[in-house]
Amino acid sequence: EVLALLALLSPLLRGLALQLHSAVTGSYVPGTHSVVFVTCLNEHVAKDIARAIMDRRLAACVNILPKSSALYFWKGELEESTEILLLVKTRTSRIGELSNYVRSIHPFEIPEIISLPIDQGNPAYLRWMEENVPR
Repeated sequence: EVLALLALLSPLLRGLALQLHSAVTGSYVPGTHSVVFVTCLNEHVAKDIARAIMDRRLAACVNILPKSSALYFWKGELEESTEILLLVKTRTSRIGELSNYVRSIHPFEIPEIISLPIDQGNPAYLRWMEENVPR
C-alpha cells in the first residue's frame, strides 16, 4: 500500500523537486518545454489550428512552415501529398491537453501530433516560453 502510494507520488515529487531546483538556481531543467509537430492539409487549416492553439494559450509560439512533400502509407496504399507543418512551442506538461484539443479540431482522421523535448536553448527564450504558457 505504501509502495503504491510512493509510486503514484514519485512523478509529482520529482516535478516539484525540479521546479524548486530551477527556481533556486535559475537554470533550465531539460525537457520542461517541448516542440510539437502538427501537419496540416493546407495553409488555411494550418492558420486556423495555430490561432486556436494560441487563443487557448496552449503554446508560447506556433511557426507555420511552408509546403513540403510527404510520402506515407494510408490504408495500405502509398500516398503523396503536400502538407504545412506547425512547430508548436509549449510546456511539456501541456502536451496532453494540446494533443487532445488539436485532435478535436483537426480535419484529418489521424492527425500527426509528435512532440520532442527541448534539452537546451537560449535561457532568455526559455524563460519567455515559461512566462507565456500558463501551467
